[in-house]
Amino acid sequence: MKNLIKRILTGGMVLSTLAMVSVQGVAASEGIDTSVVNEAWGLPTYVYGGGLNDAQIEETADLLGIDSMDNVASVGVTGEDLQNYLGTGSGNTASMISSVLVQRENEGNGVEVINETPDNITQITEEQYTNAAITAGVEDVTIMVASIRPVTGESALTGIYKAFDVNGEDLDQDRMEVAQEELETTNEIAQENADEDDFDTNRFDQAIVEIKQQLAELRERQDELATREEIEEIINDALANNNLQNVISQDQIDRLLAFFERYQQTGAIDSDQVRQQLDQLSGNLRDRFGDAWQQAEDSGLLDQIGNFFRQIWEAITGLFN
Repeated sequence: MKNLIKRILTGGMVLSTLAMVSVQGVAASEGIDTSVVNEAWGLPTYVYGGGLNDAQIEETADLLGIDSMDNVASVGVTGEDLQNYLGTGSGNTASMISSVLVQRENEGNGVEVINETPDNITQITEEQYTNAAITAGVEDVTIMVASIRPVTGESALTGIYKAFDVNGEDLDQDRMEVAQEELETTNEIAQENADEDDFDTNRFDQAIVEIKQQLAELRERQDELATREEIEEIINDALANNNLQNVISQDQIDRLLAFFERYQQTGAIDSDQVRQQLDQLSGNLRDRFGDAWQQAEDSGLLDQIGNFFRQIWEAITGLFN
């Protein structure tokens, strides 16, 4: 009996280790190491909101983990940038508070956004930023977002574009404008459903990814853009795939439909880079809402855990037989 209990406890430690590895496998990145110089861009690029004063610029840098301003290339983003990149907006520099730290990554790394101040940027998710950035043509970067006080966070997208611009990489004007429309549309719908028990932001973000993927596949398959009816069918299928068919209203579907009609008119629909970045994002989203647990189940880890506790029960009951 002692040997059996010892064997069970040893197995338990092994299973615990396996479980920890499974969870750690989907852990988020720790951010940007400003001591590393990328060969394409050089130093990571810190784009701070033009509405910040010098002390607030330093405070925001601290939030982004910048130990020394000598370790980054820094530039402000202004209302003029907002108008230049998006062709819209009031151009009010004083209202631009959210800031970003952007590091170019090696090809294939995908786009990762890390919100360093979720208490101050509470509406727009990391995945909404990522989705919109991919639409605009951003690829293979790590982006950290921060704000010293509560803001909508929408100007952070302009900061990302500014980082690419100052590093000599031009993004398509039409795609940047559509990306802004995407951010606003998805955020509005998410906020409208925030109090719904059956609404999950991660699943909604995943549905947006799937709609983009299906539109691209249909474009490639039939060599023409989807009709309005086909887009609506794709939207409804993606919502159903993510258990949102009873949450998203027809009015919200109509808004998504209007957006995706414009989206498929941009170069994003034919871009191999967009497909690759979307595949990366989709994988990250699946990890967020349970893919790791599913992988454990598929690998037999959960069966092993079940056997472990069954053995414990049998050992205990054996003591009384």
